[in-house]
Amino acid sequence: MDVIRLLGIRDTPLSVDEVMAAVSDHAAGGTTLFVGTVREQDHGKPVTRLSYSAHPSAEEELRRVAEKVAADFPVTALAAVHRTGDLELGDIAVIVAAACPHRGEAFAASRRLIDDLKAEVPIWKHQVFADGSAEWVGACE
Repeated sequence: MDVIRLLGIRDTPLSVDEVMAAVSDHAAGGTTLFVGTVREQDHGKPVTRLSYSAHPSAEEELRRVAEKVAADFPVTALAAVHRTGDLELGDIAVIVAAACPHRGEAFAASRRLIDDLKAEVPIWKHQVFADGSAEWVGACE
């Protein structure tokens, strides 16, 4: 069975329950979950709204990132989903999860998965601030 259980770039709300169900595995002694949400400020400036856009290759790049994590860690299951479109404060923007035989491995695999997703998957954030200014932030930072 493929250890990459769930991957997606979606314009619909993300579900923590769906991700947890995807990585549930009796061989795992540790499962970690990271949930990234829309915060109310960035760079000390109030954020009023934001939107995510993804390149058509984003899912393919997400799979490549997940495959590298699966090759480097003893994962029994991985999942990663990222939201696109308009999001409100508090909305879930990204969820990653890793299940491994031990907790340390699960933490490390999950950390690599979110860090590499942010660095390598072509997803961009457009945020608008309360003062009317706006900026584009590349997930490929």
